[in-house]
Amino acid sequence: MAVPELRLRTPGAGLLALPWDRPLSEWSVPDVPLRDIAVGPSRHLVKFVACDGALWAVKELPPRIADKEYGVLGALEELGLPAVKRAGLVRQPDFDTSILVTRFLDGSWQYRRLFRRLPPEEPKHRARLFDAMATLLVELHRHGVFWGDCSLANTLFSRDGQVLQAWLVDAETSEVHPRLSDGQRRHDLDILVENVAADLMDLAAYLGSSEELEDTLIAEAQDIPNRYQRLWDVLHAEPVFDFSDRYRVEGTIRRLNELGFAVEEVTLQPVSDTASDRLRLHVAVGDRRFHAERLRALTGLDVGEGQARTLLGDLQTFQAQLAQEVGHDVDDATAAQLWVREVATPTMHRAHKAIGRAGTPIQAFCDLLEVRWLLSERAGRDVGTDQALVAMARDVIPPDSAAKMAVAEVPTQPMPVIELDD
Repeated sequence: MAVPELRLRTPGAGLLALPWDRPLSEWSVPDVPLRDIAVGPSRHLVKFVACDGALWAVKELPPRIADKEYGVLGALEELGLPAVKRAGLVRQPDFDTSILVTRFLDGSWQYRRLFRRLPPEEPKHRARLFDAMATLLVELHRHGVFWGDCSLANTLFSRDGQVLQAWLVDAETSEVHPRLSDGQRRHDLDILVENVAADLMDLAAYLGSSEELEDTLIAEAQDIPNRYQRLWDVLHAEPVFDFSDRYRVEGTIRRLNELGFAVEEVTLQPVSDTASDRLRLHVAVGDRRFHAERLRALTGLDVGEGQARTLLGDLQTFQAQLAQEVGHDVDDATAAQLWVREVATPTMHRAHKAIGRAGTPIQAFCDLLEVRWLLSERAGRDVGTDQALVAMARDVIPPDSAAKMAVAEVPTQPMPVIELDD
């Protein structure tokens, strides 16, 4: 019998002790601490194992495909792209298979969970999900990554303030290039539309939806490339303007920052085919963590980009109110320290408790801020934190509020242990 070849990036005692000398199909309790996680259909056998204080996804693949996916996931991690993190690769010569090990994404869920728990007549929630899909594909493409099998089934989602963050979880067909051609990008988008439409039709059939809703879902799937193109155009625009209009650079940078993108370098080059003093602007766009890095520098909080955008807004409001109370300007560092101690920390725990501790305290705080704003807009006055907390606890919040997506976070926790059959 050939000994398995193990390559583990997190060589804990639990992972090392797993029965790597047996086919994944034979792994069962009580020998293996398996967990029951609701996932969609997969071309290959996938199981979930709890050990070493973490949850791991183990997937059985042909060796060549496993090697390729392991390499692609490593490249995605180096590029800082949103994808599952590889944890190991085990080759099983006796079975001509390999097992790919990845770290389970805490707090993530599949699209089915959201769609099954929210009424289909609320398209705004689907719009957030499709925006997340389009943003993920833009991020992959601008780093030279061809996905090859972009679908809702191959994507996990997590909440990030008032938006969603999409994560690539299947890189079997993915390729990493120095850059992608327009044809490669269009091909990936065509695959996305076809796969997403099929995913939505499967879900519609399961939910017993009307033909009218099915038509709506198809139209929404076909619109994802438009969402993609709008963001792509903003990131790759190279406007031309007169030398005297250099102030327009600031507007371009501000627009990118508002979308969450940092700007690494700005280049102004004379337009070569004209004798005028016109310039072409090229912006080197960095990571999509502009607000997250700003918040971390001020407060030490490490949160998602969408969460940071929401929290910075509350911090700025607090700083303005504080300056009004003391009668003079308050510097950013002082305001941030006071905000964390007096507002953010106690309020996030109150909000988390109000929703049964689903999700994270940070996300609960973001939801509270949105709910308070929506209720205040409706009432024509500031309703205050306490009333917003009551609304969250009783789930009487506006139906199109991003806070409604908290239903997707109640899911599989605690994750049940798979029991041995009698």
